[in-house]
Amino acid sequence: MARHLVCRASDLPPGTRRIVTLAGRSIGVFNVKGEFYALRNACVHNQGPVCVGRVSGTYLPSAPDEYRPGLEGRVLRCPWHGWEYDITTAESLIDPTQKLRSYPVTVDDGNVVVDL
Repeated sequence: MARHLVCRASDLPPGTRRIVTLAGRSIGVFNVKGEFYALRNACVHNQGPVCVGRVSGTYLPSAPDEYRPGLEGRVLRCPWHGWEYDITTAESLIDPTQKLRSYPVTVDDGNVVVDL
């Protein structure tokens, strides 16, 4: 497993992302409430550039006429066809068996490091 320096943790504050090329792969690195996640920038549906998509929340299952927002800042929406993923698990919100490729991220001496 090769380790790749992405940036200083302070350069990637909560709610932001950075798209980098590591070992020839496009990877999106996200800071969700102080935790870092790395996802392959390829939607499982049609290989679209998912990591450039909008990050938001969604509505959670609830009773009729009740709307419970949730997962704020964790839902990544592919700009091509709208497939949505939970950044923290890489799972599709529609079908959890469909997952984006994810990579381990650590913070070493203030640096964000992705292991491929």
